[in-house]
Amino acid sequence: MGKREEFFADRERLTALTLKRANLVTKRFFALDTAAYDDGALPRKVKELLGLVASLVLRCDDCITYHVVGAWEAGATGDELMEAMSIALVVGGSIVIPHLRRAAALLDELEETDESSRD
Repeated sequence: MGKREEFFADRERLTALTLKRANLVTKRFFALDTAAYDDGALPRKVKELLGLVASLVLRCDDCITYHVVGAWEAGATGDELMEAMSIALVVGGSIVIPHLRRAAALLDELEETDESSRD
């Protein structure tokens, strides 16, 4: 199982546990977070790239994984992802580098998975 599959399986399990205990505020926040990335004036791909930049600057590895995969699944290319990550590096500084490395490794995994699924 790759990082993407492990991440989303664990995320689904933990989200179910959280929502089982959640009050109305938490449930509404989860719904708002989901809706924020739907297509609108900005397409989902752009919103995922924006989420990725913010997540890198805030150094949230779970969020970074979520947005790398989300942007990839929304049609972002490797070049687009790396360009967005370079913006995060400029904004966040060198403290972003370890997170950028892990995001680049995940991008490699996504590209390899897509290439092998085409064969």
